[in-house]
Amino acid sequence: MSSGPSSHESGDVLTEARTSVPTSNRVGTNLAEAKGLALSLPDLLVEARRVATTVLAGWHGRRRAGPGETFWQFRPFVAGEAPGRIDWRRSARDDHFYIREREWEAAHTVWLAADLSRSMDFRSKLALASKRDRAVVLLLALGDLLAAAGERIGLLGLSDPILSRNAAERLAETLTHFEAEQPALPSAMRLSRFADLVVIGDFLDPLDEIEARLAEYARHGATVHLVEIRDPVEEIFPYAGRTEFRDPETGALYTIGRAEQIAEDYRNRLLARRETLAATCRRLGWTYLTHRTDRPATEPLLALHARLSTRTTQGDRP
Repeated sequence: MSSGPSSHESGDVLTEARTSVPTSNRVGTNLAEAKGLALSLPDLLVEARRVATTVLAGWHGRRRAGPGETFWQFRPFVAGEAPGRIDWRRSARDDHFYIREREWEAAHTVWLAADLSRSMDFRSKLALASKRDRAVVLLLALGDLLAAAGERIGLLGLSDPILSRNAAERLAETLTHFEAEQPALPSAMRLSRFADLVVIGDFLDPLDEIEARLAEYARHGATVHLVEIRDPVEEIFPYAGRTEFRDPETGALYTIGRAEQIAEDYRNRLLARRETLAATCRRLGWTYLTHRTDRPATEPLLALHARLSTRTTQGDRP
């Protein structure tokens, strides 16, 4: 009998196998889970820094004139402007007056969230990391990039937004105290208009629950970026013959006599789920990325970089 992905993973096909777990068991499991994450965070932070360094050079700088301290460019003085804005040292080298423009550095609030539930612990032999470890690495790496760009960042539902160069370390410290009962999609309570929210997870809770929470985000006026993390076997579904699937969150078992008979239906339902969420994001002007854990973590980070960079240069803030 082979071990397959969690019953939680297959959406409508297998989620009916969920059962309740006694509170005493949940407390012990949550404590062990929190300790496990705390032990792995130093290594994950190092990995996040390595990933962030790969794209850091392309991140910093919005290349737009505005209030700030970082020099951007000189431009010719225009009649009617305040003479106090003239850079006399640069102008002395030419027959024209020049204005010293600074780069726009208005701080922006970006909230981050990652699903740290037990279904995210899944890792097949084809993957480079578990879904949870990859989600944490992406969250910390993105936090490192945002901090370098001078943005305010926070963990939605877990911390206040901060403006700090060592934000990644502070995020990691916060994660060591997380509660395993945290929802995969955190409450929208702290969201505000013009803020961005990046949520990383497998998005395998019931679709109506996910869409209800996304509707809350939309009502708060935030722009959301969903990053779907998937183990390769969760897409391929390579199982055949008698196969037992176990829900990692409840321990519920689901046995199939010939797994290959449900493979096509499984893949179709998984694709339909993804397309439904992606369509919701398109309708709201949000973004939806997919990432497999057999691929480098730099790929989704670069894609997020492109989307967030576009957002912060469009002037859509108050």
